Amino acid sequence: MSVLSISNLSVTRGKLRVLSELSLEVSKGERVGILGPSGAGKSTLFRTIAGEDEPEKGDITLQGESLLGLRLYERARRGLGYIPQEPSVLFELTVEANLRAFADLANADAARALDLGKVVGLESRFSTLAKNLSAGERRRLEFARAVIPKPKLLLCDEPWSGIDPQGGDRLAALIRDLSADGITVILADHHVEEALSACTRACLLVDGKIVVDASPEEFRRDPIVRKRYLSRWEGSDGAD
Repeated sequence: MSVLSISNLSVTRGKLRVLSELSLEVSKGERVGILGPSGAGKSTLFRTIAGEDEPEKGDITLQGESLLGLRLYERARRGLGYIPQEPSVLFELTVEANLRAFADLANADAARALDLGKVVGLESRFSTLAKNLSAGERRRLEFARAVIPKPKLLLCDEPWSGIDPQGGDRLAALIRDLSADGITVILADHHVEEALSACTRACLLVDGKIVVDASPEEFRRDPIVRKRYLSRWEGSDGAD
């Protein structure tokens, strides 16, 4: 049984069809990158899985149970973790207080939360206010908080946004470590090489449809990917 199954998902905003009968199967421990140009529907897909948007058609199941009609906190109780594109830390609290607060919210062991803070390399920053963290440190804190409840599936929207190259490499390694612990990860990002280095599969989303689903190596070589997506990076340094 797939951890996540999406079948014939369609989302329309006004007169614009943002997602069009999209289907996707994701197995336990996979790290799947959803890549594509701006406006392709990546964030809408994530918001729909998380319950922030409702589809007009289709179904989303987590380990065989439909998520439709459930709120975000109800989906979280069923094993869905979500790191949105926008900052989600509590800026006026310290790193340690952020971890403890989320452990309380998730009815989880505070000791586990603090251990996760150490795992992501923030032990020396426990007494620092979250507003004083770098972008990379803030992202690592968001990852630690998101996995406190031991989610079955973790959604990450633009995890490399605003992060320097060294921090980006550390984040890619962290994502690979999560799947080693049995957490399935789906991420979307404009930083192509960073995303591909962290993934076991890559999907190209164009005009609300997945048009390529391949290994990272096959994804780079695919003629559709090169023509409709990677050509914008040819001859550049890979920046978005």
